[in-house]
Amino acid sequence: MNDDDDPAELLARLKEEHRLLDEEIERKRASGKADQLELARLKKAKLALKDRIADLDDQITPDIIA
Repeated sequence: MNDDDDPAELLARLKEEHRLLDEEIERKRASGKADQLELARLKKAKLALKDRIADLDDQITPDIIA
């Protein structure tokens, strides 16, 4: 990912990555083919993406106190 990217586009890409990770976790959990270590790794990556999404969303959305 490039630092020159539009923040809204970056946010959309991060949300898509987060959704894909969620689907992969559910697919592996349902199939029973994932071990606990692999699921933990995927969940950790998903959580890191969620944190990046929240940080970027805070930067994009103005903090208006009414």
